Amino acid sequence: MEVKVEDKELLKLIATGVSRKLRLPENVVEEFLVVLQDINAAETIHDLWIQSPKRKFEKLRGHASRYTMRLTGKYRVEMEVTWTNVAKTIGIFRMD
Repeated sequence: MEVKVEDKELLKLIATGVSRKLRLPENVVEEFLVVLQDINAAETIHDLWIQSPKRKFEKLRGHASRYTMRLTGKYRVEMEVTWTNVAKTIGIFRMD
């Protein structure tokens, strides 16, 4: 699957591992980078469920295309998913 990151601070975080504006603990940054790798490596949503059950990929209530994945007990990453097939198993994950 594909990940698109549009937020400048997130792009800086991915490139350097730090962001003055986001001020995230180091372990949260590491988990965020792992999530990006997991999504890129997955062929379908089923791969994410199997590879990362602790991440709890979930749809947000009240939002048609917003989902979250757990980074730590306290932190989650929120994303918009555009499904590219009818079965909603393959998609483009956009983080903004």
